[in-house]
Amino acid sequence: MFFLHVSSALCLRDWYFGQRLCSPVFVSLQVRVIPLELQKLFAHLLLLDQLAASTTDLTDSFGWSSNEEMSQQDVQELNRILFSALESSLVGTSGSDLIQRLYHGTVVNQIVCKECGNVSEKQEDFLDLTVSVNGVSGLEEALWNMYVEEELFEGNNLYCCGLCNNLVRAAKSAKLRKLPPFLTVSLLRFSFDLTKCERYKEMGRYTFPVRINLRPFCEKAERADSEYEYELFSVIIHKGGCYGGHYHVYVKDIDHLGNWEAPEEEAKPKLLNKDVKPPDSTLEREDPLSVLKAILSREESNCVLVDQLGQKLLDKIGVSWNKKFRKQYGPIGKFLQSHTDTFLLASNGTRVHLKLAGSAAPEPSQSADGEKMVDLSSPSDEHHWFDLNDSIVRPIREKDIEKQFQGKESAYMLFYRKLELQRPAEAKENPRYKVPVHLLQEIEEENGKLTQTRLEFDASSNTVEVRLHLASHYRVENGALQLCSSPQESVLQLPFDRRKTVGDFRLAVYQMQDQWEGDMALTVAKSLPAGLHLYDMLLDDSQSLYSAGVSDRSDLFVWNGREVGGVSIQTGEDWEPVLLTLLKPMEVVEDAAPGSGLCESPRGVSAGTTLGALRLALGREEALLCQEERAQGSPVSGWRVFPQDDMQKTIRELALRDGDSILILEPQALDTSQFTMNGDVVTVTTPSECRWLLVSYSPGGVAGGQEEGKTVQIPATGNMLLSEVKLKAMEELQLQDQLSEYSLRQVDRNGKLLPPGIPSHTFTHGKSQHSEHWF
Repeated sequence: MFFLHVSSALCLRDWYFGQRLCSPVFVSLQVRVIPLELQKLFAHLLLLDQLAASTTDLTDSFGWSSNEEMSQQDVQELNRILFSALESSLVGTSGSDLIQRLYHGTVVNQIVCKECGNVSEKQEDFLDLTVSVNGVSGLEEALWNMYVEEELFEGNNLYCCGLCNNLVRAAKSAKLRKLPPFLTVSLLRFSFDLTKCERYKEMGRYTFPVRINLRPFCEKAERADSEYEYELFSVIIHKGGCYGGHYHVYVKDIDHLGNWEAPEEEAKPKLLNKDVKPPDSTLEREDPLSVLKAILSREESNCVLVDQLGQKLLDKIGVSWNKKFRKQYGPIGKFLQSHTDTFLLASNGTRVHLKLAGSAAPEPSQSADGEKMVDLSSPSDEHHWFDLNDSIVRPIREKDIEKQFQGKESAYMLFYRKLELQRPAEAKENPRYKVPVHLLQEIEEENGKLTQTRLEFDASSNTVEVRLHLASHYRVENGALQLCSSPQESVLQLPFDRRKTVGDFRLAVYQMQDQWEGDMALTVAKSLPAGLHLYDMLLDDSQSLYSAGVSDRSDLFVWNGREVGGVSIQTGEDWEPVLLTLLKPMEVVEDAAPGSGLCESPRGVSAGTTLGALRLALGREEALLCQEERAQGSPVSGWRVFPQDDMQKTIRELALRDGDSILILEPQALDTSQFTMNGDVVTVTTPSECRWLLVSYSPGGVAGGQEEGKTVQIPATGNMLLSEVKLKAMEELQLQDQLSEYSLRQVDRNGKLLPPGIPSHTFTHGKSQHSEHWF
């Protein structure tokens, strides 16, 4: 990917912004589009409200194809190509010598004859100094080898002196003659292994100073020391190997354009660190002002280094400023500046003091211990460093540069500037400095479009659809709210921005319901199996819908907050309705579940209702209430009778849930064969084969004969044998003595006798009907 080194552009930016590069003559020349696009890119980097600026237009001005744009370029080579293209594009303009003045220097190579003292020299121009890394400990040693040590010609390697006209001993050396205002140093990290015939990257330790004096490496001249003093202001870093990798850059904020704050320490568990204090339970952790005041008040001098304040806050409350407060209050430095009545800075803004309440604050010019004080409303003169890594910009400390001395991720290019150089006062904290008016207007338009796009995105991502349930379309039944009209009439869909307040939402509902009279309450609702139930009421009109827990597809009930249809409403989790299945012995066959012998009906019951109140509401004060305890795979269900003590317990206390069954049994029902009671357990025979059989007897032996017969009702289950049915019928008919003389024959719907049944078969063998008649 194309990599533009921003630190090389500081003075270029000022010159480009001061030129009228947009003239028709200038633009007509294709080669001169490069500085125009560079000017535009600088403006975007400074003023456009987005994380990254595109370099597509600039690379297009180079004539690069898409393949060249996507392939990684060596930043050292690219630096030379870019500056060469700029020099060519500026020919014939007032800035034709700009690159030469700012970045070019001169090296002189000398050979001194040891016999006659004749000096032969050759002067060379350089854009950057290329220094060796292999076998060298650092930059100063490399410069010493290049510009201080001499190469001697002696023995078999003599020098032919033009003045002596003979082979003589001589010394060869190189010196820096002219130093540019901005010095670029390229480190030869990549080498070639002649043994293995492959390239490799030098990853050994290679140091370089933040400040350097180049006098020892220059020709002797009567110049001030300031001419040789340089300071590091940028480092290009390469991460990877010799066949690929990634570039990022450390940059010193010369113009104070960045918003710097102390970087977070790389947090690691400090389980054995006794100095870390646990979070103070008495500390108002949600108020950053109280937290910082508490930290400073516990210091002996009520002050602390600003760089240490973030770490002390992390130790105190267990979470960093960035994670806890930055989203709401901004960087810690900005927060301190907004509370100048509480805090003061000392030592050029590196130390923060707490102003004690009730005591005279120290004068801004001097503190009690003699330190110079700086008002926090004025920025510090200290320059800070940033790491620019694609769209991510993070603050770093100057000491972090040492991490790039060695390793797979290490320094690749160094940029120094003369220490005596001073930026114009107008450029400080002013990103609009010398930006042409037409670019300012263009960027303002683009920022307006970006703002509008973000607003539209925020609106779409924060718009939720709330379902409003109107109280006039509901009735209270069985502990829940039930619809008494169609859902289309009773439920309204209202799209709304969840960042707005509850009061704004209430006003919107009022405007929709122009016929509404009296108070309006908005209550969070939820559809349950038993019906609609109400929970928390939205009372704080200043609270946002998001903070109130209203999300997309949320249900809100619109009512007067007291009653619905004259019935008061119990709200909250404690009164959630539970949908129970109530069972009772069938009275009408058509109402029963097929073959169950029991009628079932669903009923919603409030979880706060007692079991005794439920029994009273059913009008069965003497009935037994039973809870099912069915054994898996068994055709017989067991029901535990609720003891009398459970009558005072609520549905929630009894842990009854939606779908649970309760059997309501009158005491006289225990007299039937379907129900048997053993202790507190009632056994109900409820398979689908349960029948009452009609068995008829005629002395004449013919069904429907003239002689009067008898008919009895015999209870039977599906697994009962016909021989057992016959035995029970003979007992009822008092014909035990004649058991072997009779057989059971089924009577069809027409009264016709069917062949005798086989005694070893069950009575449901084959097809059967709900009512059976046997003869």
